[in-house]
Amino acid sequence: MKTMFLLLASSVLAMTSFAQNSPNPYPRTITVNGSAEMEIVPDEIYVQVDLKEYEKKGQGKMTIDKIRQGFLAAVRSLGLPDSAIVITGYDGMNGNPWWRKKNKLKDELYSSITYQVKLRSSAQVDQLVDKLDDAATQNFFIQSTSHSKLTEFRKNLKIQAVKAAKEKAGYLAEAVNETIGVAVTINEPNEYYQPYYGNMVANRMMKTEAMDQSASDQPQADFKKIKLKYDVNVVFALK
Repeated sequence: MKTMFLLLASSVLAMTSFAQNSPNPYPRTITVNGSAEMEIVPDEIYVQVDLKEYEKKGQGKMTIDKIRQGFLAAVRSLGLPDSAIVITGYDGMNGNPWWRKKNKLKDELYSSITYQVKLRSSAQVDQLVDKLDDAATQNFFIQSTSHSKLTEFRKNLKIQAVKAAKEKAGYLAEAVNETIGVAVTINEPNEYYQPYYGNMVANRMMKTEAMDQSASDQPQADFKKIKLKYDVNVVFALK
């Protein structure tokens, strides 16, 4: 056991001595930061729509099946595939008991359903709002926005950030009569991502604002752009 311990200690000392005596292959380096950024107009707008059964004068209760059929027809009329529509929730309640008792209505369960729809532009959002059943629509709001080519944009920006770092290292080294060599280390670029998250907006309010814009003949503003930015740290050898 003692002999094994001595052999182990000798090996550690030998490795330490070798590491201390090994020359640094890159004794002279330059460390620089590079960045790249862009703003993107979103082409994926995720909208949440809450629909609920209601009483229609002279026709009784508008069932959730009828409401769903009308909603799906409205969405499909925009040219969207079924894959752009998903159900995110079901619910049911008895409504306002006092109001129902006053109006001598039966104590029925009123169902509601929540959809998420992926739209492609602010124009499609307006078109969908115009086609919604106001009485059935409880809430309508933008959940978030994205872009169909976001992965590609991220890749290209990372490359641009590294190239920017190389260009900066080149002219800084040239200022002291040096030239850069190989890249010794490249850190994964840090991302700054600023998506859009909308606040809840009532369907009637959105329609009112749309009418006001048409009346004033003003160009409609688009969604806030998505901002992408990458910062990278690169170490280059000096020749």
